[in-house]
Amino acid sequence: MGGLIHNNEICSEPEGTWGEEMVDSESLMTKQRSGAHLTWNELRVSVSSYNGRDACKTILFGSTGFAKPGEIVAILGPSGCGKSTLLDSLGGRLASNVRNSGDVLINGRKLRLAFGTMAYMTQEPVLTWTLTVKETVYYSAELQLRNSMPRSLKRERADRIIRDMGLKDSMNTRIGGWGVKGLSGGQKRRLSVCLELLTHPKLLLLDEPTSGLDSAASYYVMNQIVKLTRQYGMTVLAAIHQPSSHVFGLFNILCLLSSGKTIYFGPAFSANKFFAANGFPCPDLQNPADHFLLTINTDFDENHVRGHLAVEKVVDLLSESYMSSEIYMDVKSEIASICRQEGGLNENVKNMKASFITQCQVLVKRSFINMYRDIGYYWLRLGIYIALCFAVGTVFYDLGSGFSSLNARISMLVFVSSFLTILSIGGFPSFIEEMKVFEWERLNGHYGVGSFVISHAISSTPYLALISLVPGVIAYSLVGLQRECEQFIYFVSMIFASMLLVECLMMIVATIVPNLLMGIIVGAGIQGLMILSAGFFRLPDDLPKVLWRYPMYYVSFHRYGLQGLYKNEFQGLKFPEYLGGPPTLNGDMILTGLLQVEMGYSKWINLGIIFGMVFIYRVMLIFIIKTTERVKPIVRALLLSTN
Repeated sequence: MGGLIHNNEICSEPEGTWGEEMVDSESLMTKQRSGAHLTWNELRVSVSSYNGRDACKTILFGSTGFAKPGEIVAILGPSGCGKSTLLDSLGGRLASNVRNSGDVLINGRKLRLAFGTMAYMTQEPVLTWTLTVKETVYYSAELQLRNSMPRSLKRERADRIIRDMGLKDSMNTRIGGWGVKGLSGGQKRRLSVCLELLTHPKLLLLDEPTSGLDSAASYYVMNQIVKLTRQYGMTVLAAIHQPSSHVFGLFNILCLLSSGKTIYFGPAFSANKFFAANGFPCPDLQNPADHFLLTINTDFDENHVRGHLAVEKVVDLLSESYMSSEIYMDVKSEIASICRQEGGLNENVKNMKASFITQCQVLVKRSFINMYRDIGYYWLRLGIYIALCFAVGTVFYDLGSGFSSLNARISMLVFVSSFLTILSIGGFPSFIEEMKVFEWERLNGHYGVGSFVISHAISSTPYLALISLVPGVIAYSLVGLQRECEQFIYFVSMIFASMLLVECLMMIVATIVPNLLMGIIVGAGIQGLMILSAGFFRLPDDLPKVLWRYPMYYVSFHRYGLQGLYKNEFQGLKFPEYLGGPPTLNGDMILTGLLQVEMGYSKWINLGIIFGMVFIYRVMLIFIIKTTERVKPIVRALLLSTN
């Protein structure tokens, strides 16, 4: 047991890894001097309470500690003790409505680590479920690793880390989701670790890296992280739920938390002595981590390891004992020593990131594959559109050119421009999944907002063109609209432009309302209001001036699409024998008199307005993402009081 928990014995193992040469001690010292020395002092975090009883709830009570290059700090404690909150604080990911005080310093200064120097693996793996393990790591390597690195070296590094994380046999297995069997939960966890280790970051934050892994897999994964930590001088902090004795023996520093209070911070192998000195010795042949958790867990009232003391008393006793101990004084002294040291991060971070062009190329390729493999993204919609257009074609089959076809033509065009495009909300679940991946990669600095928006627009265009063309051909030919090539091209182009616009609208909704059911309701509600004010259910001149005429009528993109289709169909069309009146009734009379269509500009201007609104919506999407990414963690902060 002693060999398992004494970190200096574990660390004496050979360090050869990744097929690279072993790092000599001088090189290791150089890496440590140029690494990230992280310190935090009297860190206190509280969040507003939503139970109506307390003004706010404190999550962390004055946490103090440090982490040095080449070492692993394990943050251990029962669920809800503040482990994730501490990592969020150190990684700068607290929500704007969370109050925090205290100093978090890197190399003695308040710095924000740039891309490539910090990585953060969250509790829940956020992965594109349609991709294989190899594709996921390859694409991530191309996004994260610097542009000057040859692609062959990027793939070599990706292959190496896949092998070291025990995923070689699953390289061609899709991650899986939506009822599709893929990787297990533990394999997804290891894959997430792979993605964070690609850049060999200076500071690595891991939230539950061994969750879902068996004891053997947990040990091998953490042992690999230990080797990389020493080899590349990384500073690693890992929140661990329940490590085995083998995993516990790999840690350099142990940080024990309970109810937000620091129970112990110091060398992992000295924790047993601290607990024994305070009357809670670890029984023989028991995992020390299990003993610590049993002693400080406040969720239950069992006292078989606490004697007759209440659990809150035990936590207070241990916390007070630690704060008055020499161990705490040594921690304060070490923090002061670190802050006095000179040195810093020497990397030129400008050259560490993939270029904008490379980001767009990789994201277009990845997104295109995701859309192709995800049946619910476009293929299901294509099938529904084909079925609906067959239905439209049979209901309005061969309208002819008589006056009796007038109302049928109008109704058919309204259905196509309004109710057909509103079905684009069917892709919202896929948008939500893609936005989750984007937000996680964006937080880690893999690429910019512009790259994401542009690449999504490019990769989605062929699919939207397909689901506009095929159903459009079916509906147009069966109904018997004007048999001119120009009219048909315009008809399909207007459907395509409307699809692009609704797609971007739903992505904006997915950014603001990241909830599946609420997002669908909001998206459908917005489009319903625009259809209502488009000028069909109530003619433009009859719309109430306040709100519906100004501004809704001019904001509604359905209005421009519908009027464009009206002009495309009725201009040049004649209806004979109108109720004993003039021998013919031409389309212009229908447009101006019956439909109140604005004729001051051509139908192509209507199409251009739709495409212009597509551009405006894309710009709005970029702006909204940049604005909301500062407050996105609020959703997570609302759960801090229970996590």
